[in-house]
Amino acid sequence: MTIAQFETMGLWLGLSVLYIFIVLAINDVLKKSQAPRFGRFFVWLVLFLSPLVFVIKTVVQYFLE
Repeated sequence: MTIAQFETMGLWLGLSVLYIFIVLAINDVLKKSQAPRFGRFFVWLVLFLSPLVFVIKTVVQYFLE
């Protein structure tokens, strides 16, 4: 395994763990605030689209190289 591969795996693992903590924190805040269903939908939509953009960017960079 090269250093670049190790750094890439560490980046993905670190971002995944951070994202899980963010999801848990936002879920807790939404439950305690009793936010309306429509507002919760948009919070989760934005929350799940953000890592999708990161994955798409990585895939596009892979195919362009």
